[in-house]
Amino acid sequence: MRAILSVSDKTGIVDFARGLHEAGVEIISTGGTAKAIQEAGIPVIGISDITGFPECLDGRVKTLHPAIHAGVLAMRSNPEHMRQIDELGVTPIDIVAINLYPFKATIQKEGVSLEEAIENIDIGGPTMLRAAAKNWQDVAAIVDPADYTVVLEEMKNGGISRETRFRLCGKVFEHTAAYDALITNYLNRIQGIEFPRQLTVTFDLKQSMRYGENPHQHAAFYSDALPVGGTLPQARQLGGKELSYNNINDANGALELLREFADTPAVVAVKHANPCGVGTGGTVYECYKMAYDADPVSIFGGIVVTNQTIDEATAKEMAKIFLEIIIAPAYTPEAVAVLTKKKNLRVLELKDIVGPLPAGQFEMRKVMGGLLVQERNTGFIGEELKVVTDRAPTEKELQDAYLAWKIVKHTKSNGIAVAKDGHSLGIGPGQVNRIWATQQALERSGEAVRGAAMASDAFFPFDDCVEAAGKAGITCIIQPGGSVRDEDSIKKANEYGIAMVFTGMRHFKH
Repeated sequence: MRAILSVSDKTGIVDFARGLHEAGVEIISTGGTAKAIQEAGIPVIGISDITGFPECLDGRVKTLHPAIHAGVLAMRSNPEHMRQIDELGVTPIDIVAINLYPFKATIQKEGVSLEEAIENIDIGGPTMLRAAAKNWQDVAAIVDPADYTVVLEEMKNGGISRETRFRLCGKVFEHTAAYDALITNYLNRIQGIEFPRQLTVTFDLKQSMRYGENPHQHAAFYSDALPVGGTLPQARQLGGKELSYNNINDANGALELLREFADTPAVVAVKHANPCGVGTGGTVYECYKMAYDADPVSIFGGIVVTNQTIDEATAKEMAKIFLEIIIAPAYTPEAVAVLTKKKNLRVLELKDIVGPLPAGQFEMRKVMGGLLVQERNTGFIGEELKVVTDRAPTEKELQDAYLAWKIVKHTKSNGIAVAKDGHSLGIGPGQVNRIWATQQALERSGEAVRGAAMASDAFFPFDDCVEAAGKAGITCIIQPGGSVRDEDSIKKANEYGIAMVFTGMRHFKH
């Protein structure tokens, strides 16, 4: 038997080579891999000894030769194949263990040049692996060091099984597909191509789940192949149960909203992917209390995220109710001790929780028979805020309006949000008409609604929402504008003395 070993990740390769040698397998190798094996006292045949051709072009050409590929691709069950390689003096190769140039690690380096990235695109490795995987019935193609032990054990017990060779074949094509997808996406990004003619994406399995949105649905959690700081896959869990599908979906929504408050202390509470409480501008304890008081019913069983270090006092306050998840950039040791006493509470530490995301982040949604792709909604208002009523908002009203606008941007449409004094009041999410969302938000705001600001994620088709706001005591409204009936809403706002501003930017969220 013969094996060819050529790896950039040398984890376990010497032990694997030793096991192959003890099993009577001849080892062919190249470059650094050959050197590591030889230094361990294991005999190695050089590639040039097989091909009769020297490595050239700075190592770009080593294994791309018929003496190698014929040995890999020859089908042992095909007499004509075996006759041909015998006439050519080619010996079959039975094991191919290769992992590829570190393209992924290369493009993650600070300031990497295009030339360096291109030079770390492997050519011979994928070609050899794909050849071996194509001929899986005769050749074991190994791309994962974790499979070295499995192969050696089976060789001791009569040979590598058909089932194992087929499994290894699948892993090869999975690996090379992901490798090519990374290259494609990198080159598209360099060229500024947002939506290529053919979209290839790759993700790494982060977590298998007990179930999905409902117990009868299978599910898994994948992370971006290139890690993105400040996102859930990068969080460190300090305590509590394993995250569920719904936990991750809801927590992501909370983190999206929290990013709107990069420059101010904030606590965001979310339930079923909708904000239910937001507190800003004070200590972490004060922000949490504001978020809690905004809706003490809905926050039960919800998710709380903050951009501040959680201290013991805040942790004790949070521990008074049932929460699913708490996420913060840091915790004091005393806070960790308090929160981890609750065995079911997932406590996550996430550095860079409001740090900038890299360019080229897209939202994807699978639909039956296709995929929707769009850039993330990083907008806030259009070119400028436009006052459309007789009365302009005061500075305080404008601050409240901006807060409500940030909240409604992350509320399912049709959405209405009410805010005052640095915190949310009532939120009306996901209604099939805007007046119902308005009525919900106003009702949930209670007596505090008087003098508050109200935000609508899209324009008012009629003046009924403005009238309801005026009767409740709202003094400022922020909305995109753009309805053919805008004048009706402006007129109604003037009747109630409401200051209304248009943003020129809609924030639908479905």
